[in-house]
Amino acid sequence: MEIQKNYPLKNLNTFGLDAKAQLFANVKSEEQLQLLLTDENFKDLPKFILGGGSNILLKSDFEGLVIKISIPGIEIVEEYDDSVLIKAGAGELWHDLVLFSVGRNLGGIENLSLIPGTVGAAPMQNIGAYGQEISDTFEKLEGFYSGNGKKEVFEKGQCKFGYRNSIFKIELKNKFVITSVFLRLNKNPELKLDYGTIRQEIDKLEKKEIAVADVSEVICKIRQSKLPDPKQIGNAGSFFKNPEVTQEQFNNLKTKYPEIVGYPIEDKKVKLAGGWLIENCGWKGKKIGKVGSHLKQALVLVNYGDANGTDILNLAKDIKDSVFEKFNVMLEEEINII
Repeated sequence: MEIQKNYPLKNLNTFGLDAKAQLFANVKSEEQLQLLLTDENFKDLPKFILGGGSNILLKSDFEGLVIKISIPGIEIVEEYDDSVLIKAGAGELWHDLVLFSVGRNLGGIENLSLIPGTVGAAPMQNIGAYGQEISDTFEKLEGFYSGNGKKEVFEKGQCKFGYRNSIFKIELKNKFVITSVFLRLNKNPELKLDYGTIRQEIDKLEKKEIAVADVSEVICKIRQSKLPDPKQIGNAGSFFKNPEVTQEQFNNLKTKYPEIVGYPIEDKKVKLAGGWLIENCGWKGKKIGKVGSHLKQALVLVNYGDANGTDILNLAKDIKDSVFEKFNVMLEEEINII
C-alpha cells in the first residue's frame, strides 16, 4: 500500500473543492487498514477517513493522513424465511448495495436509492430519505479504532442513531473506521409510498402489484428531477438538516405563514421543510459569486466553479442568519465540515 504526499482531493469530494492531503492512503482491506493504524510513523498524525466524499466540505488542505476506504464486497451471510442479513464492505457505493437488494426483491432500503456516497458513510450519517433511514434495517457494523488499530463490533443500540446523526459523527468522529455494515432486509416488505410524491409516481406505473424495484425506480426519478448531479455541478446534496420545532412553535409559525411545510414526528415535535424556509427567504436559485443555492432545491448549495470552502461557508452563514431572522428557526449543517 502506497502512502502518497500532497495528494489532490478535488476529484474525491463532490463539491469539487481544490484541497490537498499531506499524506494519503487508499485502503482496500481490513489487513491494510490495521497495518496503517498501528504504524508508529503515523500514530500521532491527525487522520481523516474518506468515503465517497459526498457529504463533506473541505475548508482547506488537510494537514495529516487521509485514509480513503475502498474495501469491497456485498454478500448474503444469513437467510431466513422472512429476511436476510447482508454484509457490505464500507468502500462499496451505497446505491450499488440498493441495486443488489432490490434486484433480489429485498425491502428496507429502496427509498434510499441514489443517495450518493459509500456504505461506510451511511451509518455515520444515519442516511434517510422518503420515510426510511438506514437505522430501520441496520443490525451491526465492524471497524477499527484509529488510535490503536483495535477491531470492534457495534450493535445497533450502541450506535446512538438520531436524525442524520450517530456516535461515529460525534463522540467517535475520526476515531473509528468502519469497514463493513450488516443490514437485515425483508423478503416480504411493507412498502412506504406515502412520502412526498412517491404515490403519484407509483400510480403512473399502472401496476396491480408494486415491487421494491418499482419503488427504487420512482425514487431515482424523483431525486434526479430535483437534485443536481455532482458530476455536472459541485454539491454535497442537502447542506442543512430539516429543522425540528415544538408543536407550539409550529402552530405559531403556521398562524403567521399558513403555507409553511411541516411533518409531525415523535415527542410532539414537527420537522420543518428546510428548503421551504430557505426559499421563502429568497435564496432558491440565487447565485453569489462562485456559489449559490440550487434553483430546484434550496437546501442544496452548489459550487459553480473554482469556489473554496470559505466561499461556501460564508453563503451558508448568510442563509442561516436570514432564516433565523425571519422564522426564529436555526438551521444546522448536515454535512461534515473538515
